Amino acid sequence: MQNRENYVVGIDLGGTKIAAALFDSKGDILDRARMDTADARTAQEVVQRMVDMIHTVAQGYPLSGVGLASPGAVNSKDGIVLHGTNLPEWENVPLKKWMGEALGVDVQVVNDANAAAWGEYVRGAGKGAENMVYVTFSTGIGAGIVLDSKLLLGTSSFAGELGHAIIDPNGPACICGNSGCWEMFASGTAIRDTAMKLMQTRPSLIASLAESGNEAVSAKHVFEAHKQNDPVAVEVIGRAIRYMALGLANAVHTFNPDRIVIGGGVSKAGDQLFPSLIAQTERFVMKPYRGTYEIVPAGLKDDVGLIGAAALFQN
Repeated sequence: MQNRENYVVGIDLGGTKIAAALFDSKGDILDRARMDTADARTAQEVVQRMVDMIHTVAQGYPLSGVGLASPGAVNSKDGIVLHGTNLPEWENVPLKKWMGEALGVDVQVVNDANAAAWGEYVRGAGKGAENMVYVTFSTGIGAGIVLDSKLLLGTSSFAGELGHAIIDPNGPACICGNSGCWEMFASGTAIRDTAMKLMQTRPSLIASLAESGNEAVSAKHVFEAHKQNDPVAVEVIGRAIRYMALGLANAVHTFNPDRIVIGGGVSKAGDQLFPSLIAQTERFVMKPYRGTYEIVPAGLKDDVGLIGAAALFQN
């Protein structure tokens, strides 16, 4: 007889796809499915697809719950997606209610960055920490905070928006409506934009590296040029790491973590990033904080959202 408490489905909802997986009590994936969302017209259509996927992956296994990672602004306490980034008609969608009624099980909904943070904390590079800050440097900067072994949500479930901490009020305009947010200086997009600006007046390998792959210039190409000591790339990466470290130092002072986990596309730079990032963060933090934390790369890769969503029930 299968134990009803042992099986959970994790859902990672994105603007173009849905990923679902069935997990056992050890956190192992038993089955998985994937479906596009691009042609879905309404929130109800997307929800029905998620329900169908759950029935598919969980066939024959009694579920104790469904954990769902959603992009955008999420009220986790009520299970409502207030605004779904890159999803049509996703305003005040009561995901917990709709899916709970359709499935007959408890449904927990969190922002995708919080899901990733919880996944890393429970089963990834944050395992064993008590207080963890998770930061993903990608198109923007996402983050999630675990304090005293609990996922920090805040009054409206919006805690952890470190990417929109203001570093320089006179800095470039951000899509959030403010100016000088951290992600305008330290994200993958910021690396690309800074490189593009410098290349208007200075020669660089960056453009030719992108052209050789028939790709638009991205942070990846800046790091590739950095490996070849391209002067523009060296300047851009040095600037970006300085701002990354500045933001991480602020996080250390605010949350006093014992571990900082770094994810996102920029983290794939490995040794081009981490030694300098660790050293510069240490220089920015106040003396009593030095040696109280470590900075490590994320460990869960593409399944981090699925794992974190399921781990809302299995921790």
